[in-house]
Amino acid sequence: QWDPMITTLPGLYLASVGVVKPAAWLFGWTGSVVCSAGMLRFINLLFSAGNFYLLYLLLSKIHQKNKAVSGFQRILSTLTLAMFPTLYFFTFLYYTDPGSVFFTLFAYLMCLYGNHKTSALLGFCGFMFRQTNIVWTVFCAGNVVAEKLNEAWKTELQKKKDEKISSRKGSFSELIRILRFLIEYLMSLKNLVTLTVLTWPYIILVMVFLVFVFINGGIVVGDRSSHEACLHFPQLFYFLSFTVFFSFPHLLTPTKIRKFLLSLRKHPVQYSLLAVISLFLIWKFTYVHKYLLADNRHYTFYVWRKIFQRHELVKYVLVPVYTFAAWSFADTLKSKSIFWILMYFVCLLAVTVPQKLLEFRYFILPFLIYRLNIPFLSLYRQLLELAFYIVVNAVTFYLFLNKTFQWPNSDEIQRFMW
Repeated sequence: QWDPMITTLPGLYLASVGVVKPAAWLFGWTGSVVCSAGMLRFINLLFSAGNFYLLYLLLSKIHQKNKAVSGFQRILSTLTLAMFPTLYFFTFLYYTDPGSVFFTLFAYLMCLYGNHKTSALLGFCGFMFRQTNIVWTVFCAGNVVAEKLNEAWKTELQKKKDEKISSRKGSFSELIRILRFLIEYLMSLKNLVTLTVLTWPYIILVMVFLVFVFINGGIVVGDRSSHEACLHFPQLFYFLSFTVFFSFPHLLTPTKIRKFLLSLRKHPVQYSLLAVISLFLIWKFTYVHKYLLADNRHYTFYVWRKIFQRHELVKYVLVPVYTFAAWSFADTLKSKSIFWILMYFVCLLAVTVPQKLLEFRYFILPFLIYRLNIPFLSLYRQLLELAFYIVVNAVTFYLFLNKTFQWPNSDEIQRFMW
């Protein structure tokens, strides 16, 4: 039986059958027990336990060269990410998010260990939970490409004996040089063959995705009228603001604010140009989904009503906030190679911009991948972040469980949620 309002592929339901059916056969459970809400929600509890372990393994792998970070800090950071409010809330409901995150993180881990066939297979499982997860398959392939490009770029720098270029990351002349190098590298047939040999499992999966889109006539499988793709560029600004809110111990520090103001003073022309582009994108590409205006169960409804609907100019006034968020976000990633940053940014655009609906659940995976790749904080700031997540989760569960309400045209109980 298929509800036409469901928009994702049946990955969660297939996984549920795969776990619950053998358990029912083994313990002799009846249908009412097997298909109860509690038993189905238990599936997401399993995925969440898996996510905790995967987050720990990913942190250990990504930061393996950082010997200054203690085992306790790794576990603390893992616990914090596992309790990330927008994801943690859905651990206890029957939603696709925990499973979608599980298979995507697992695919990323296998990619980092060089098991690309396994990674692509897990990427397919993630795609079965949510179609937009194909972007994170491209991200895994991009990791491999970025690594190769970085090696070639280092060789190029060594040849020219120009160490100043690598140290002055972020300068405009360096960006032009990198783009020229990128074009030259990708114009070489030998390099393209090498990259294809390394990433062929991901290429096959992307081709399967394109066939699916062609046959299906789009990405969405159910209610297409409510999930139309568009160029909604302000989604990137919403994501950056969301990230600053949930990572304020990393991104909103006095040191960062001082550095940003200094950068602003040094490069007024660049920031002015950035502000003009941002204002134009907000003016021409802001979309307001009907769910955002009508569904008062979700936090985004109140964010939109209390902030953006206060005045027509509010969305423009927030540009300095977005600019700081973007600078702070990029500043925390400066330890990564320029090719990794470019690849992540392309995937971030692909996963956020086409979405018409402002929905915090769409930000879970780009946020987690970002957080996994930034440097560790001091113990005090890590504890502050964890405490903040615990408070947000406690408030969310309190509202969900105790502050129920009813719509005039429905007898069902409604609840506040992400």
